[in-house]
Amino acid sequence: MSEPLFDLRAIEVAYGDRAVLSVDRLTISEHEALVIVGPNGAGKSTLLRLLNFLEPPDRGEIRFHGRLVPYPAPLDLRRGVTTVFQRPALLNRSVFENIAYGLRLRRRETLLLTRKLVERLALHDLERAPAANLSGGEAQRVALARALALEPEVLLLDEPTANLDPYNMGLVEGLIQELRTERRCTLIVVTHNVFQARRLADRVAMLHEGRLIEVAGAAEFFASPRDPRAAAFVRGELVA
Repeated sequence: MSEPLFDLRAIEVAYGDRAVLSVDRLTISEHEALVIVGPNGAGKSTLLRLLNFLEPPDRGEIRFHGRLVPYPAPLDLRRGVTTVFQRPALLNRSVFENIAYGLRLRRRETLLLTRKLVERLALHDLERAPAANLSGGEAQRVALARALALEPEVLLLDEPTANLDPYNMGLVEGLIQELRTERRCTLIVVTHNVFQARRLADRVAMLHEGRLIEVAGAAEFFASPRDPRAAAFVRGELVA
């Protein structure tokens, strides 16, 4: 059996006196789509920051490709993982320049790749628009295009379609699925949308009060969740 891409063991994170994450063990395989669900305050965003090597756990260890992650994490590790946050921070430049920025930093050809992403995310009418003038949904599409331009090994998405209408939600989800097929990227998605979780997940991990209460294949999770709180989520009910 091959080693997992991510291997988290005995993870503890606290902010001040408040414990926000406690994960005994979580492994994530290469090329899988893991969807992380749970109510507000469950620790989902904290887990994403750990997976992007933005902060160390207070206790425990994280391994990536079998390598123990040191902190601060070295550049070669950080370059392989890209995050699109729910409220993305864009440069005070045009849409086109935002998408091309990362490619220029890595000394890659930019024009054709940037134009391809502009077209695929239906941003051609906004190509020269200042990023500051974009709606929330438009900004989220630009942030996703900027992340995809870097061709990351791992793509972390925090509520990737929270501000999008159904048409644009379908556009973004379709591109995410294409990315997995074409580039065999590992996908980790945080979402509150049970229908989106069904569409995107190979496996589902549910957090509640900072703890993993269920991790299962998508079919099993949605058909016969073991934990009553996971069952409530599947039914679309509020999880206490």
